[in-house]
Amino acid sequence: MINEILLVLGGLALLVLGGDLLVRGAVNLALKLGMTPLVVGLTVVAFGTSAPELLVSLSAALQGSSGIAMGNVVGSNIANVLVILGVTALISVIVTKGHDLRESWAMMIGASVLLIALSFAGEIGRLQGVILLLALGAVLWRQLSTGRAEPGELEGAALGAGWGKIIFWLVAGLIALPIGANLLVTGATVIAREFGISETVIGLTLVAIGTSLPELAASVAAALRGRADMALGNVVGSNIFNILAILGITTVVAPLTVPPEMLRLDLWVMLGSSLLLAPFLFRSLSLTRIVGAAFVLAYGTYAWILL
Repeated sequence: MINEILLVLGGLALLVLGGDLLVRGAVNLALKLGMTPLVVGLTVVAFGTSAPELLVSLSAALQGSSGIAMGNVVGSNIANVLVILGVTALISVIVTKGHDLRESWAMMIGASVLLIALSFAGEIGRLQGVILLLALGAVLWRQLSTGRAEPGELEGAALGAGWGKIIFWLVAGLIALPIGANLLVTGATVIAREFGISETVIGLTLVAIGTSLPELAASVAAALRGRADMALGNVVGSNIFNILAILGITTVVAPLTVPPEMLRLDLWVMLGSSLLLAPFLFRSLSLTRIVGAAFVLAYGTYAWILL
């Protein structure tokens, strides 16, 4: 048990370091390429922090553990909104005014509804995986084609670092995050199984939280650097990537069986938690510390129901 605890602590340390490096590199990349930090958060940072979900889901699918593979994605999307944004708001109020994420939010809702529709078949096979990847291509094209910054928009957003530093920060962050998540999930999963927790519940909670920690590290780092737009973009972008990219790639490699209990509760919780963001994005309301506490409490209630 001591070895597993050390793995968890080591994983957490790498996640915090990797999150800070990735955000630093991504903001500077936005300055260099003339892209808004919001779009970089929706693409570069979102894909990088979703890397652990891809590794875990692929590994689980190849081992025949559909519960962990599906639970990892669905649980991560729930945790991204309720835990990641909740904890980030507790640390630093997230101001949404001036950061237009309405279209990206609609894409996230569309991806969630598509996943639910595909899940009713009881299995997400290779054809469904191709459909998810085609939808991902459309999303990426739309994000990148509309993500050019206006003159002066990036002024003061980054430090103007050289390409060498930017590449180092991005590469180091992208390496540290999945390694840290893998260490944490490996240690935590062994500890959880010692207490007899089921595979699907492990995927929905423990593994999902573990693989969502890069999003937490990156979002907190972004908020503390005054980049609330990137913190929000990271979460929304990660949720889109988790469904369209992670499940798309995973199911093309190995079809997944949808656990029946997931259709009864978890997929709907995922959709409902995403819908919670609508009033904040459409009415430019800030995610205050009270809202953050409510989000975390909502996740605690959901986890209590599962356990």
